Amino acid sequence: MTALTVGLKAPDFALPADDGSTFRLSAHKGKPIVLYFYPQDDTDGCTLENQEFTALLPQFHALGAIVVGISPDTVESHCRFRDKFTLRAPLLADPDLVAVKAYDIWQLKKLYGVEYMGLVRTSFIILADGTIGGIYRATRIRNHAAKLLEELPKLLVK
Repeated sequence: MTALTVGLKAPDFALPADDGSTFRLSAHKGKPIVLYFYPQDDTDGCTLENQEFTALLPQFHALGAIVVGISPDTVESHCRFRDKFTLRAPLLADPDLVAVKAYDIWQLKKLYGVEYMGLVRTSFIILADGTIGGIYRATRIRNHAAKLLEELPKLLVK
């Protein structure tokens, strides 16, 4: 697989959403899209990240952007997570790792000396023309959503 870089066409995918619909990336061409991939529903870091995206959602929408969260969890898990924390960004279920692998973020990780395959928390800004405008590894979860909100207008004027 070719590593994804800024300027390449974003890989298309279709995944079920927490509202019962199917989200197909290519169906939203013409609008910027923020994809944030997170490892697991209802964990401390993932809850914080999703709450921050929810809080900033009106500002993303004011810029014309669509924001969606993606994790390997099921739709049912997403619904429980959404309802428990009143999350508003659509959550897409990717238990078969279709989008996760297409975006090359299923990688070898290490925790306490143990190696395992897992999702590397990463966000992508997809421009209106369907190309990747930015790739952001979430090295710090707190304020990751704010960082993307700060970057988005810079990419929209290019």
